[in-house]
This record gives sequence, C-alpha cells and structure tokens, in this order.
Amino acid sequence: MKSLHIRSYAKINLCLNITGKRADGYHELDMIMVPISLHDSLVVDTLEKSPDNFVTVDDFSIGTFSYNLATFSIDKLRSIYHFNEKFRILIHKVIPIQAGLGGGSSNAACSLKAVNDLLKLGATDEELMEIGKTLGCDIPFFVKCKPARCKGLGEILEPIEIKNNYYVLIVKPEAGCSTKEVYAMADSMDLTICNVDNVIKALKEGDDDLLAASIGNSLQAPAIKLVPQIQTIIDELRDCGLKIVQMTGSGSAAFALSTDKKLLKNILKKFDNKYQVELARVLK
Repeated sequence: MKSLHIRSYAKINLCLNITGKRADGYHELDMIMVPISLHDSLVVDTLEKSPDNFVTVDDFSIGTFSYNLATFSIDKLRSIYHFNEKFRILIHKVIPIQAGLGGGSSNAACSLKAVNDLLKLGATDEELMEIGKTLGCDIPFFVKCKPARCKGLGEILEPIEIKNNYYVLIVKPEAGCSTKEVYAMADSMDLTICNVDNVIKALKEGDDDLLAASIGNSLQAPAIKLVPQIQTIIDELRDCGLKIVQMTGSGSAAFALSTDKKLLKNILKKFDNKYQVELARVLK
C-alpha cells in the first residue's frame, strides 16, 4: 500500500469584487486570495482490491455531502487517465466549515495532487487546474497555493508579490454562512467594490495603511444580513487597534492581518471564550 501525507491549507480573501452575473447564474469575480498556514491534514492511501474509494472526515458536523469533492476529484482524474486503483482519504479537519476559508476546495485540490503523485500520472499543475475548475472555482487556486489575483469564476490566476511577513487572526462565530444564500442575498443588494490594483500595490510595497484603506469584500454586507455577529466581530477586532480587518470569502469568518505576532496572540485571548479562533501566518 502506498501512502501520502499532505497539508491542505486554508485561504483568505483580501479582495472579493463581484463584477457581474452570467447567464448561467454564476458570478464573475475579481479577487485577491492568499494561502495561510492553517490547514487540514490528509492521508491518502492506495487500496488493494477495493470496489470503491473511501473518504473519511473526523468532523461529524460536516454532514454527508460536504467533502465529496475529494471523491469527485479522484473520479474526474480517473475518467481522463483511466487508472483502476482505488483510494482511502482520511481528512483531519482543522479549517472551520462554512467560514469562507476554502477548506473543501483545498481538500479537493490536495486529493488531485496526491493521486497524481502516487500513480506518477505526470499531470502538470496547469492540467490539474483545468480538471479542478470543472469541480469548483477555488480548486485551481489551491493547486498552486500561492498568493494570486483570481478572475472569472475564480479560475484565472495572476501571481502577486507580498513584501511583509503577515500573521492572521481568524475569528468565526458559531453560525456559518451558506455560500448559496449569501450570493442570493447579494443579488438583491447594491454591493461595494474595492480597488484591487491598490491592494496589489500595497502588498508589493509593504504599505499597511494603503492595504487597510483598499481591501474589501462585496459579500460582507450580504453575509452580515444573514449572520449579524460577523459585524460584531469586525467591530471588536477594530476596537483592539487592528486596521486590516474584514470578512473572508462568503463568511462567516473574519480576519485581522498584522506583522506583530505577539499583538495578535494577546488579542486572541480576548476572543477565545466567545468564538472559534485560529492564529496563522500568510504563506508566500
């Protein structure tokens, strides 16, 4: 039996602009996404004489279907490369669900990469990204897992530079956000748009004031209508003196960025008894 252990990283959105809605109902996006060190752990094994793949997740709150993306990824790869092997994937969950941190998409991308490596299929990252985008819009980002501007449905990637070494405090209320419900709410509202070019400039030059003034998330106001506690968390983070603060993805997690790890560790203690909190660093 061959086995592979993989870290499946989370992401945060420093920008998320909805720029339009397509005829098929999907939304056109312009985003800045960066991976962070918070991660799930995957163990991927080949199975001898097994009739099927098996995906096991150690978080029973997820439900039956949330992590079938890992299974779908293997099946999609099999349809292209015509291998017979079956796999067992054990997922140790740390990334909060319904938080906007991309855990399911990250698990799917890591499953693609693991099977590619175990079977020596020879697929390039670009080929895995093409496969991944048929399963989920964030999956191509997690194949590369590098800071990027993401356009289209999220599958068109342009690498970006980050000068500073940032730490990130993640704070999630008990309630999660349904991506479908947040986008439906967004369709009924006037949405804010942030300056993506200024965010890229601020990250490249290490200008925290410009970064704080330029970040934004079109889905933040719609998500707050569904989970008002998101606004409470954002206000509390700002009251602690943090200025680079917003919600990630479709929520419900908010984050604060700082180069001062000690400061974030001290602030974490204030939130630890009320919310789900994690301290991580931005990966370059």
